[in-house]
Amino acid sequence: MLKRTHHCGDLRPAHVGQTVVVCGWINTYRDQGRGLVFCDLRDREGLVQVVFDLEDVAPDVVQASRGLRREDVVAVRGVVRERVGAPNPRLATGAVEIVGGELEVLNKAETPPILPDEHDADRIGEEVRLRNRHIDLRRPRMQRILRTRSRVAKFTRDYFAANGFLELETPFLIRSTPEGARDFIVPSRLSPGSWYALPQSPQLFKQLFMVAGFDRYIQIVRCFRDEDPRADRQAEFTQIDLEMSFVDRADVMAMLSGYIRGLWKEILDFSVGEIPVMTWRDAMERYGIDRPDLRYGLEIADVSAWARSLDFRVFADALAKPRGVVKAIRVPGGAERLTRKMTDAWSEWVKTFGAGGVPSVKLGPAGWETGIAKFLAGDAGDALRSQLGLEPGDAVLFAADTWAVATRALGELRQRVARELEMIPEGRWEFLWVVDFPMFERDEEAGRWIAMHHPFTSPNPDQFDLLESDPGACVSAGYDLVLNGSEIGGGSIRIHSQRVQQRVFELLGLSAEDAESKFGFLLRALRHGAPPHGGLALGLDRLVMHLEATENIRDVIAFPKTQNASDLLTEAPAPVDAGQLAELGLLPRPSAEGLLSRPSA
Repeated sequence: MLKRTHHCGDLRPAHVGQTVVVCGWINTYRDQGRGLVFCDLRDREGLVQVVFDLEDVAPDVVQASRGLRREDVVAVRGVVRERVGAPNPRLATGAVEIVGGELEVLNKAETPPILPDEHDADRIGEEVRLRNRHIDLRRPRMQRILRTRSRVAKFTRDYFAANGFLELETPFLIRSTPEGARDFIVPSRLSPGSWYALPQSPQLFKQLFMVAGFDRYIQIVRCFRDEDPRADRQAEFTQIDLEMSFVDRADVMAMLSGYIRGLWKEILDFSVGEIPVMTWRDAMERYGIDRPDLRYGLEIADVSAWARSLDFRVFADALAKPRGVVKAIRVPGGAERLTRKMTDAWSEWVKTFGAGGVPSVKLGPAGWETGIAKFLAGDAGDALRSQLGLEPGDAVLFAADTWAVATRALGELRQRVARELEMIPEGRWEFLWVVDFPMFERDEEAGRWIAMHHPFTSPNPDQFDLLESDPGACVSAGYDLVLNGSEIGGGSIRIHSQRVQQRVFELLGLSAEDAESKFGFLLRALRHGAPPHGGLALGLDRLVMHLEATENIRDVIAFPKTQNASDLLTEAPAPVDAGQLAELGLLPRPSAEGLLSRPSA
């Protein structure tokens, strides 16, 4: 075989006159019929044009070149020259071409079911592409995305190694523990009737590393959650997982902020700067969501005090409820851009979040228009203009209900308005730390508390007494990292006191026996000298999604699952041999007469 000397996409004018060997796939082929055969040869670095002058090559090269077809795998030896005719500005190699002298066909390709063409990707459809992923991954965009993923992984390892972290592994076959999602479970052949679980995260094991004294741990690790996939979620995904000992919240956040600044500079040459910090309460009040998108305005304002003066029944009924509020969003320029069709559709949509609708009003050049305009005569209208800073041409959207319903309704509506009115600027990166989450949420039906993050999250240092006196007011030492409205990472300072951990389990409805059964190994570790520690997990897939500007997580995973968690390439999940199931105790063992045979290995 001809030995490669250069990648296709690396050739430049500096190589003119050199004899090179390139290898790759035939991307396009053209027989000009004048004794010239042209082809574009593709490898992971790009394309280069190859020209065969059939009068100047051996007969076997003439025959082989005329038999080329798309996706054939070939090696070419030739001389680099300046491209005859105009350069191709769309190619990095567009100023040069190779005059082929030798051609070795390494593998003839059957007619492929799809072609790795960017312009055909949407037309073909995702299902067909995933079924033929080995070809789909040849597309330049997919090659670029997975190269970015590799660069992210390398930068991650280098950054944390330079900061004293050890890369340590945790097991995949573990005990099932309640962590919020359903486990994937694996039967044990050696212990019939018992099961392993695939880890939803390495949470407990990385805490054990801290108890063991390793001080700083990092792992790029696969995690598994049996939940319905969606555009930004997969049943198996990758975390950048870390833990640190003898630290507080500020230490962990500073370490991760440095990582993010370095990563964005490395991949995009973008300077992130200092990442702002916002409390959970402030995020909910101003944006209606705990992962706010700061790229656009549309902040939420509480106008309850103003609304009490209005003779508007919808507002009055809401304010009569326990924790009833009226909230509003100012939409700049909305007087002209918002249509009745839009506001009617939004009113129906917010009902899915428990709200009754979206009252609205517009401020035109001559005064209030449409919606609740008749209630805004005189001082009432002036007061609203003053509170919201309204200008002629603006519109206002309202939600009136309990605090929880109105906050969520406007939080979701705010994002929809920004999308539909195209208010989201491109090329901006707005990072945010959200801190001071409630420690618990109340499940009134079950009569117990639910951990806002996970049951190993510590209260803030000044909140421990509230675990006994007022758990609902307790604030946790958790923190989430948000980017452009997407949570890309989250973590907390952990509980290192056995007494505090047992109290949290009690509040979550876990008896001492249940806690020992499910988390006994962790509780034993806490009894044997656990240091103060904390950490965080970043979603590597979501990081790459942002860096590559895609909203589909399947674009950044080499071999992803579909919306119903199927692998179309390998046709998994699939039935297994009955003999295997019998060995695992999942089917009765066959009798001698009906012995189930298994294929030999």
